[in-house]
Amino acid sequence: QVQLVESGGGLVQPGGSLRLSCATSGSIYSVDLMNWYRRAPGKERELVAFIDSGGRTNYADSVTGRFTISRDNAKATMYLQMNSLKPEDTAVYYCSMRWGSYRAWGQGTQVTVSS
Repeated sequence: QVQLVESGGGLVQPGGSLRLSCATSGSIYSVDLMNWYRRAPGKERELVAFIDSGGRTNYADSVTGRFTISRDNAKATMYLQMNSLKPEDTAVYYCSMRWGSYRAWGQGTQVTVSS
């Protein structure tokens, strides 16, 4: 069973930045899709961004221009660079990776944007 370990969450002031990481002990060369999701209190889970095996990316409208998803195959790690953070970005962020029909999830990391 593949494990994903997230890190990088925390408390940040509005306008600040954070970088989330999602690492796995296995190889990600054959991962066909990587996603970041988030769940804010009282809200449905939201797809924030994805990156596929060809490096193509897509973002939720609410984060376009502020967040960047990337992957480092050599380090078996995926990232989410979050800039110009807003209070409405406060949520638990989850990473996910898919190998064909198998999907693994991270445990979640809390991001709180507040002054």
